[in-house]
Amino acid sequence: QVQVAESGGGLVQAGGSLRLSCAASGRTVGDYGMGWFRQATGKKREFVAAISWDGIRTNYLPSLNGRFTIARGNAKNTMYLQMNSLKPEDTAIYYCACSGYYYGDDNARYPYWGQGIQVTVSS
Repeated sequence: QVQVAESGGGLVQAGGSLRLSCAASGRTVGDYGMGWFRQATGKKREFVAAISWDGIRTNYLPSLNGRFTIARGNAKNTMYLQMNSLKPEDTAIYYCACSGYYYGDDNARYPYWGQGIQVTVSS
């Protein structure tokens, strides 16, 4: 079993930045693809970004237009999401997820999920 935990959320003004962190523990997670999803109130869960097990390949929600950057930490079981130029529409609960090699936008292919962390962007 793999346990996943997010940290780093909070309240920020529009135009500001936040860095989310994700740590996975349990089984060896060095070979897992990892991703970020978000869910705003009243909306479906949405793919944000994902990264391959080796940290080389990434996928992003196209509408982010380069504002967010996903990266793996020095420890294989860590991952980060740097969020810049935040907008009120980025307000959501952000979830970290782990999969077996998959690093795409289909949330059904991620078996391990964190509990989520709130990000609120004020206007």
